[in-house]
Parts: sequence; structure tokens; C-alpha cells
Amino acid sequence: MIAITSLLDKVYSDRVTELTELLEKKFGLKGVKMSPYPHLTLLTAEVPDIEELKEYLEGICLETPTFTIRTTGLGIFPGGAPVVYVPVLRTPRLNQFHGTIHRDIAEMSVEMSVYYNPNMWLPHISLALGDTTPDLLGPVLNFLNTYNFNWEISLDNLTIMRKSGDFYLKEDEFQFSRRELIT
Repeated sequence: MIAITSLLDKVYSDRVTELTELLEKKFGLKGVKMSPYPHLTLLTAEVPDIEELKEYLEGICLETPTFTIRTTGLGIFPGGAPVVYVPVLRTPRLNQFHGTIHRDIAEMSVEMSVYYNPNMWLPHISLALGDTTPDLLGPVLNFLNTYNFNWEISLDNLTIMRKSGDFYLKEDEFQFSRRELIT
């Protein structure tokens, strides 16, 4: 499975990195670092023809201008290893973009995660995952409660990430409104 993501702009990438480093220092949480690039995941899929996918991403990025997403507050996906995240507000622009790429990539995929279906997708930026426990949740939220999560983030790329060992690493990055491929 690969993930189609959008890496955060430098300001918010640095902010998320700072927060995850503080969570590691204060609570020992480092599971989120399995993906060393702060990002918004748009979908995950099993795509047999990766070259077809890359051509598609290059094409859609040529047609897509940079746009802004907004976040607010904190969220939790509950469970034995709860995920702590910053919710991204679903705007008409973000919904349209996500719906288009989901529909188009579904055509070339043999499998897609149901969690990224446009009717279920809850866009978010993860701060803690994988090694969080219910017992840590209260103290972690108490700590994060002192920060402002009303952010405006500029999205300007689509990035393919792939699992490599214990990490999800960038395979290719495509800039909006630009032709070149950044690797």
C-alpha cells in the first residue's frame, strides 16, 4: 500500500515536528515518527501500475493551484493505542480536491482503505500514534491544551509515501502548478 499525502508547508511542518519532539521528551511518544514528514493523508491504495499513478499525479498537480486548509482544536481516535491529532476542517475546496483524486485513483487501484472514502474521511494531522496508551491520553491532552491549533496551512504538493522497514518514506513529490518532479 502507498499513501497519497500532502506535505505541510515549512512553518507548520516545523511546528508539528516541534510538538512531536516535545511529546517524545515529555511522554516517550515517538510512534508518529514512523513518518518523518508532517503531512495530511488523502488516501491509501494498492496501485499495481505505479507509473500510471505518477503520470496522473503529475497531471492533476499541473492543474491545481496552491490552496489553504484550516485546522482547529485537537481530536482523538480512541482505542488501545489512541491517536491524537489536529483536525483539518473539511471545506468545499478540500472536499472537491479529495473527491477527485479518490475517484480517479480508485480506477487504477486494486484496494483502497475505507477510512479515506469521501463519505468517511476525517482529515487530520497526527501528533501521536502507535505508542499512545489510554493512561497517557489525559496527561498528553493536558499538555497539548496549552497550544493554539487554529492554523492556516498552504498545500502545494502531492506526495507518494511508501512503507520501508519501520518507516513511511517519500517516494515522489509533485508540486502544484509545476511540471518538475522532486525526489
